[in-house]
Amino acid sequence: MNQLQNFTKGFVRENPILMLVLGCCPTLATTTSAVNGLGMGIATAFVLVGSNTVVAMLANLIPDKVRIPSFIIIIASFVTVVDLLMKAYVPDLYETLGIFIPLIVVNCIVLGRAEAFASKNTVLSSAIDGLGMGLGFTMALGILGAFREILGSGSVFNYRFIQGDGILVFILAPGAFIALGYFIALVNRVKNK
Repeated sequence: MNQLQNFTKGFVRENPILMLVLGCCPTLATTTSAVNGLGMGIATAFVLVGSNTVVAMLANLIPDKVRIPSFIIIIASFVTVVDLLMKAYVPDLYETLGIFIPLIVVNCIVLGRAEAFASKNTVLSSAIDGLGMGLGFTMALGILGAFREILGSGSVFNYRFIQGDGILVFILAPGAFIALGYFIALVNRVKNK
């Protein structure tokens, strides 16, 4: 598989949210606005690229018996870096995302890519795969967050363009399920045409 295919498969064909339906907990919980969705997506993308790169570098050195715990330690190291950087440079977003930043460690997208791809491929291919999957995840979270913010509060990126109240359910948990369901259905409909 060439590098361009590694990069682009995360956007639609193997998008973690839209096709594989992985990482739904942070998707549903953090996409109350476009800013939150993009913030969570960028944080996860950073962890994906970093952990995929390091796992690919060390894959031949890690014994099979401790492979998964080793991957988790590598992932946790990158999550710690993201956690500290967000706390220092974007404290408002850090407070909003809360517990979901440290939970990137157990996000099945990150561990799945480390196990299924990075441990079996070159460093460059693994980094490109992590970037593609991360940007696909970020795109899905950003669009879903924007959709929920527009319908729920009549604004996007905190720019209000509809006066009055929005449809409150889209800011709440049930709205996340509804919006994600319609988003997945729309993508599948377009993909199948």
